[in-house]
Amino acid sequence: MSTGRSPGVSPVDAALKSAARMPKASNRHTNAKPTMQPSRDLESWVRHLSRADIPVLRTTARELARLRDQTPEQLDPRHVAQVLARDPMMTVKLLRHLQTHRFHGRRVDVVHVEQALMMLGMDPFFASVPADPLVEDMLAAHGAALLAMLRVVRRAQRASSWAMDWAARRQDVHFDEIRIAALLHDLSEMLMWCFEPERMLAVRARQDQDRTLRSRDVQQAIFGFSLPELQRALARDWALPELLLKLMDDESRGQDRVRNVALAVDLARHSAQGWNDAALPDDFREIAEFLRIKPEAVPALVGAQAIETAPPPQA
Repeated sequence: MSTGRSPGVSPVDAALKSAARMPKASNRHTNAKPTMQPSRDLESWVRHLSRADIPVLRTTARELARLRDQTPEQLDPRHVAQVLARDPMMTVKLLRHLQTHRFHGRRVDVVHVEQALMMLGMDPFFASVPADPLVEDMLAAHGAALLAMLRVVRRAQRASSWAMDWAARRQDVHFDEIRIAALLHDLSEMLMWCFEPERMLAVRARQDQDRTLRSRDVQQAIFGFSLPELQRALARDWALPELLLKLMDDESRGQDRVRNVALAVDLARHSAQGWNDAALPDDFREIAEFLRIKPEAVPALVGAQAIETAPPPQA
């Protein structure tokens, strides 16, 4: 079982460092035509993203290609599931495919990735859920957006690891459901970095100018909807498991399992730039209350001194 420390995310860390070192030429396209027309509303975005091929991380594509070359006897769904556990985009790509293709009269939602892989089969998985296009290729002309996108992925990885560990500590036998909910909690943010990088940069710039602005208010002003609204609409359109929708609903954080996910997501967000954020003491107190431990024990539990922050984006 996890020790509560952040998972090994060296491939994403390496990608972050690479993105931060990208030459300035990769960021020249600030006046490029937006991915979609300005008049797009929430329903239009849902239709567009439902038709779109979701991009995945380059490291995911490489690992899956290596596994696919193994013999049928060697290929283990557990190993494939471990690769998907580090990539929220590939995870939702699998779940979306499974939910929109109800095989053999299946009526029960599937939340566990390994179960989904076994139900689908390895050959159909590789054929029907390809590991492309790549995030890094899609954002090759938007270095700042790529860096931001990878940081969101790293946040999701940390949140999923912490959420799973805390669920296990509370003897929740279905801790993997908690892990996946935390991994996918900020999926709409990742998608918009990929498909509308310029407007996402505009959101960030406006918040940088005024730290008092709420994220949802800025998103509403620029997109005409908030990212949580987009996420809920996509989840319904993709028929994602109802359990996941409930676990990702921050407004229901009075429920223990939802609170587990929300606390992990909050901690990952507040510690993304280091361990000096003013919100962290409150996070530690809430986590301590949730786990019934002393607040001073929380930093060591979450590996507060062991996590390296990403390099700042270059001007």
